[in-house]
This record gives sequence, structure tokens and C-alpha cells, in this order.
Amino acid sequence: MPLIVMPTSQLLWVRIAALVFTCVAFSVAAHGAFLPHGGMADWCIFCWVFSFAVTLLVLLVEQFGLQARVPVSWSNFPITLACYAALLCHSATIIFSLWFLKDQRFSGEVRDYRIVSTVFSSLAAVAYMGEVSLTKARPGEVVGYMATAPGLLKVCQTFVACIIFILISDPVSYDQHAALKWCMAVYCICFILSMAVVVLCVGEWTGCLPVPFSKFLSVYGLLAVIMYLTATIIWPVFQFDKQYRGRSGASSKLIAVAVLTALNLLLYLADLVYSARLVFVSV
Repeated sequence: MPLIVMPTSQLLWVRIAALVFTCVAFSVAAHGAFLPHGGMADWCIFCWVFSFAVTLLVLLVEQFGLQARVPVSWSNFPITLACYAALLCHSATIIFSLWFLKDQRFSGEVRDYRIVSTVFSSLAAVAYMGEVSLTKARPGEVVGYMATAPGLLKVCQTFVACIIFILISDPVSYDQHAALKWCMAVYCICFILSMAVVVLCVGEWTGCLPVPFSKFLSVYGLLAVIMYLTATIIWPVFQFDKQYRGRSGASSKLIAVAVLTALNLLLYLADLVYSARLVFVSV
């Protein structure tokens, strides 16, 4: 019978910690937190279960030495999942504390279960950020694109765009003016292209592009900055100016979309600056 040796490393223990923290978070929430079905409760459970599942997958593949048999770039895949998991657990921590702890009248065991889930969710987010910190590119190191700053920024850009989609879709808040529909087009186009870059890198398909990958990144980065700049200006004008908005006031969701649009503009601007300086070596 073959003996499986598990080498100990800082990265391994960080991943095991993230696995345990996410497992505790969703197990406790499902067992005794008395959560409603649907909505934000399901989102938090999804964040923890997804993070737990992908971490378990990465651990099993690495411990059994199956990296070469997995049809993805292993220099890009684990750090991409870790970055998404960090963002998901961080969002779940904020949402869970605001929706299911703040101003809630539950007491006793139910509140204790919810506090435990929140604490372990925050610990999981810290563990995933630690994993990203341990596996990201170092100066002069040859790594996959997703381990570089522009690659990690792509993950953040797609995540912020997903939150924007959720906020502007319920209720629909972009169909009053053609200018707001342009903002929606900006969010969709940039999300699709950023996600395409992530998929191309993880799947090792960057060579399938008809143009050099580095040139594609530079042109796309510049266009994304210009497009998001227009959305950053247009969205507040047509949502908050009484001339276009009418008598109805600005909701917290619309304000959040304006803030997240500006945040994504900064992310794309940083991405463009980093991409201009980065010497990308394909692995």
C-alpha cells in the first residue's frame, strides 16, 4: 500500500486553516443560525461552501501530485480561486453581520450560532488573503499571469462588477435613460473581457488570441479605463440630479453602485499602470 506523505509548509497550513474555517462557518449557520431561505442567507452559505469546495480540491490535487493531469494552468488556478474565496468570504462576513446580527432580536443559541459563523467567516477571509500573499508574484520571479498584480486586479474587477449587477437588477435601475443603459453596457463589456482574460490564463489558452496577449491587455486596459470613466460621471448625474431623476430620491443601492463604479475605475487604472510595467512571462 503506497504511503502518502504530506509535506508541511506555511502554505499548506494556511489552506487547511481556510478549509476548517469555512467548514465551521457554513456548518454552524446551517445547523442552528435559524436563517431564512433565499436572499442574502443563501448567498452567504454559497460563499462558504464554494470556498470550502475549491480549497479541498486544491489540497487533494497537490497532495496526490495530480497537477500535471488537471487541464488547467496550475501556476494560475490556485491563486485565482484563493483570491475569489477571499473576496467571497469577506463579502459574506459583512453581509451576514449586517443582515443577521445587527438590530436582530434573536437571543440565546441562535444569536450565538450567528456570531460564531461571522467570526469564522472573517477568519477564513484572513486565511485566504494569507494564501494570496504567499503565492503572489515576487520581484524577478517567473510565475503565471494570475499571480501578478494585474491578474489579481482582474479578479477584483469581475467581483465588483458582479456586486454592481446584483444592486442594479433588483429593482432594475438602468432603463430610465439611454445614458444609464450605456453604463450597464460598460459594466457588461468590461466584466466579460476581464473574465475572458481570467479564463484564458487559467486554461492556458492565451496563445489562441489572434494578437499578442500583452498587446491585447494594454489595448483592453486603456479602453476599460475610458469606458469606466464615462460611467463614473454619467451614473451619478442621471441618478442623483433632479432634472433627470424626478422627485424620487436616491436609494442606498444607487449610491453603492456609484461608489463601486468609481472603485472599479481605480482598479482598471491600476491594472493599466501595472500592465504597462509588467514583463509577462508565460508559464
